[in-house]
Amino acid sequence: MPASHPFDRLDELCRRRQSAVCVGLDPHYELLPPDLRGRGPLLHVRDYLHDVLDAVADVVPCVKPQIAFFEALGPDGYALYFEIVRAAHQRGLFVIGDIKRADIGSTAAAYAKGHLGPDDGSAVDAVTLNPYLGSDGIEPFLKVGRAKGRGVFVLARTSNPSGKEIQDHGGVAGSGGGDNALYRKVGLLLQKWGESTRGACGYSDVGAVVGATHPDEGALLRRELPQTFFLVPGYGAQGGTAADVAQTFDANGGGAVVNSSRGILFAWKEQERSGGAGRYAELARAAALATSAAIRAALPARS
Repeated sequence: MPASHPFDRLDELCRRRQSAVCVGLDPHYELLPPDLRGRGPLLHVRDYLHDVLDAVADVVPCVKPQIAFFEALGPDGYALYFEIVRAAHQRGLFVIGDIKRADIGSTAAAYAKGHLGPDDGSAVDAVTLNPYLGSDGIEPFLKVGRAKGRGVFVLARTSNPSGKEIQDHGGVAGSGGGDNALYRKVGLLLQKWGESTRGACGYSDVGAVVGATHPDEGALLRRELPQTFFLVPGYGAQGGTAADVAQTFDANGGGAVVNSSRGILFAWKEQERSGGAGRYAELARAAALATSAAIRAALPARS
């Protein structure tokens, strides 16, 4: 039986959960509640993330563990990353591995094998990739992903302020880059990489990372990349609003998921003075539901 299309699965989960929210699992250790049980960083992070997964699994379609925070915990933290991937799959979530890998040849093939290849539950459904090395840095991931029914999200217009230093190159200063900006050319290129792999939902298996903090550029890319699924970071803590992210969805209210990390994962901080630390999972769930409702209100109703 051929592998299913990754973004068909994600689109179906968005419909089923009535949500386009991706919960970013970025376990900043300093933002966790105090470790009153004396578990130490690794077990404290582990328990916290499992509790949050339990709280949000039935109300959002996907999660995005950021590998850097796990690597910061050392070798056991790296192993914890794959444990969390398995745990998210067991709870029925689509998992985006935020690894932002970029390399060529056998090195890219090794990354692809490690993150998209396994059949033991530790492979993510999609990974984030940096396109700076060109197509031979992407193709090994597509080869493995297509054999397994897994996809990629390629950085196009990132949410950080200094991204314009490179991503607007070639465009018109002060215009968000314009038609000749590098981010637009990257977008058109990744659409080409995926043009033969559209699923039933109409999107290819090569998605784009498009920041919520640049709504005009997001709108331009949505118009020009009608067959590309978007991963939209920058909502909430970075300044992106529901109206901003609405620009990255298609006319039917689909084709994108919006990542929120700190606003959901550490929602307890907003109620720290009223006992929020003891209700962190409950408050993460409430924040996920509120984020979903805000985004849904800004979009056309899905058929």
